[in-house]
Amino acid sequence: MTIYQPAEDSYLMSRILKEQIPDLLEKNPNLKFLEIGAGSGIHLETAKNLGIKKENIFSSDIDNKSVSHCKMLGFNCIYSDLFENISRKFDVIIFNPPYLPEDSREPKSSRTATTGGKKGNEIILKFLKQAKNYLTISGKIFLITSSLAEDVDFKKLDYKAKEIGCEKLFFERLCIWELE
Repeated sequence: MTIYQPAEDSYLMSRILKEQIPDLLEKNPNLKFLEIGAGSGIHLETAKNLGIKKENIFSSDIDNKSVSHCKMLGFNCIYSDLFENISRKFDVIIFNPPYLPEDSREPKSSRTATTGGKKGNEIILKFLKQAKNYLTISGKIFLITSSLAEDVDFKKLDYKAKEIGCEKLFFERLCIWELE
């Protein structure tokens, strides 16, 4: 497996973080930030550059190469399958999940980074069922979804959801949701 390199979805998330984090930091200068699936560390760098204290930036990944890479960049990153090894609460949790439906033509080596299950939303559903246990009362989740995956019923999972940014690509529509 190779480290997931930033693409359209990563740049969309970075743009949204740049819009959202300053207001959140103004309300809470001690903001605790967690990225599930840190990959290349692009969002950890964004969080740091926006003024989140480095000691308050946490991350995890299911790929040991990504964990090592993010540690090499100086970030607190651990190996974890979603919240498996996470034990505290955060004010902001972000997740750019694997969201594509299973495709037998895709090489097995890249599926962990891109495939979200048969319908594309299974990993997102698993994440959302666990995430509320790791979110502070006023905390927010920023999550990417794709039009190629089956829709997620946020209300059914007890989340207030607001679409805060979308990008139309030639074959799909990517959206970032703010969940509370």
